[in-house]
Amino acid sequence: MNKRPSLILCVLMDLLGYLTYAVPVLGEFADLVWAPVSGAIFFAVFGGWRGAAGGIFNFLEELMPGTDFIPSFTLMWLIQGKIKGPVETSPE
Repeated sequence: MNKRPSLILCVLMDLLGYLTYAVPVLGEFADLVWAPVSGAIFFAVFGGWRGAAGGIFNFLEELMPGTDFIPSFTLMWLIQGKIKGPVETSPE
């Protein structure tokens, strides 16, 4: 199983996705370039079946108009942490 990426990396990747709207009208065209790059990065960061499924979702989310507000990387970071459960500490 892949090591969990940092929250900072996930938030930065989501912010990069939001930046495509920084330039009006060109934002949707920038998404055509960003969507496959973002999907590939998503898979590389999370790996496995979750990374593949999330990468496809991320790719489609970036392509579809009006869905760039979804923080895909950060959501997967939260989901991955929830599935693994809390970190156990040794009793003192």
